[in-house]
Amino acid sequence: MKIVLLGPPGAGKGTQSVVLSREYRLPHISTGDILRESVKKSLPLGLKAKSYMDKGELVPDEIVTGIVIERLKNPDTKKGYILDGFPRTVKQAVDLDEALGKTSGLDMAVYFDTSEKVAIERLSGRRVCKACGFNYHVKNIPPKKADTCDKCGNPLFQRPDDKEATVINRLKVYADQTKPLIEYYKKSGILKEVSGDLGVDELFKVLSKIFRDANLK
Repeated sequence: MKIVLLGPPGAGKGTQSVVLSREYRLPHISTGDILRESVKKSLPLGLKAKSYMDKGELVPDEIVTGIVIERLKNPDTKKGYILDGFPRTVKQAVDLDEALGKTSGLDMAVYFDTSEKVAIERLSGRRVCKACGFNYHVKNIPPKKADTCDKCGNPLFQRPDDKEATVINRLKVYADQTKPLIEYYKKSGILKEVSGDLGVDELFKVLSKIFRDANLK
């Protein structure tokens, strides 16, 4: 099963990717995680990407596409994978299709149709552990002790790209540059649409049914 999850920031793609990865035993490939790790390690790629990420802008195609294609060459992707956060532009999608080839192409692209209100609430309320990277939400998944990670006891922080003003800009960037992907995959005949406003468990049930109906394993 080789799938791409599409949708605006705050649509719940990352959360569903983790759940689906565990259920179907497929690697969850998040370009956001890869880029943030590069930033944390001060790698050349990370330093290039940081200025874009902090402003809520898309990282240029040439920086992102090569990383993903190299990652897909790893042995753990042989039975499939879940792409989260890539592709974000039609050019990235075209480059990915060319790299994968017809025999190993994508099985499905799932679009999480999400309201702006829900997306802003989810992202602006997100908090991340500085040490282990575990995600919380001030309303939906609060830590037991305020601003402190339950797992390792280190401080939580709000990522610069999760501040409300930046979130609004991220949504605008998405609308301007990423929504054409919906039409691209619709024309390819592999697009399915779900409501990103649904809760985690309810959305997982919807996705599972879609995969069963398409005979994806």
